[in-house]
Amino acid sequence: MPKLSKLSRSVAGRRVLITGCASGMGRATAMLFADEGARVAVTDLHHEGAETVAAKIREAGGQAKAWKLDVSNPEEIREVVAAVAREFGGIDILVNNAGIAIPTPVDAAHYMDTWELTHKVLLTAQVLIIREALPHLRESDGARIVNIASTEGLGATGGNSAYAAAKTGVIGLTRSLAIELGKEGITVNCVCPGPINTGMTAGISDEDKVVYARRRTALRRYGDPEEVAHATLSLCLPAASFITGVALPVDGGLTIRRA
Repeated sequence: MPKLSKLSRSVAGRRVLITGCASGMGRATAMLFADEGARVAVTDLHHEGAETVAAKIREAGGQAKAWKLDVSNPEEIREVVAAVAREFGGIDILVNNAGIAIPTPVDAAHYMDTWELTHKVLLTAQVLIIREALPHLRESDGARIVNIASTEGLGATGGNSAYAAAKTGVIGLTRSLAIELGKEGITVNCVCPGPINTGMTAGISDEDKVVYARRRTALRRYGDPEEVAHATLSLCLPAASFITGVALPVDGGLTIRRA
């Protein structure tokens, strides 16, 4: 049957830089983009983990190369973004996924250390990476930026104010850059995961996860990293060219449930 639509839903051949790829949502996102034919720059603080993910992609017939990237290090950001652009001949898609979570009460003696590190990794790093990638994204015919925020940026949990503040900042950054870069055709969106089975939630018992999910989410369960990855991919499709400035919850209905 001949196609009745004109906008592509393929990212085949697109050059994608993803941070925090050694595990969880980053790994799932890297593998999904590779499955869809993209060329993936797999970056992570843990180089061995990034290499493992890139090797698995290549073994499956995909295209990927790994780089060590500490997103709290501006010089490393500069070097790695430049290296990715050289290796792939440019960058079409940037996914700012790297993150940490350090729950800390506001009156804890080390709170300001948590605040500074959390903002450096979750918010400042996203700005720095975008700034370094922007010259390359401007050369693309379909540039996409997706920042990973959190439902903590749409609501909040006690004892986690540094994280909530940083993720709220990511949403604000996304919205402002969507306006700033829109005239160039560059879309900027963010995904707000809710309760997802990742390394960050591995310390929560299965019993407590069941209780929380049944009490707080419409779907009564935790999500899988790949479910978040599919939302990210959707915002990067050529066909998503009129979607920008969105904060998309991927939370099983957590943010809409009141009772």
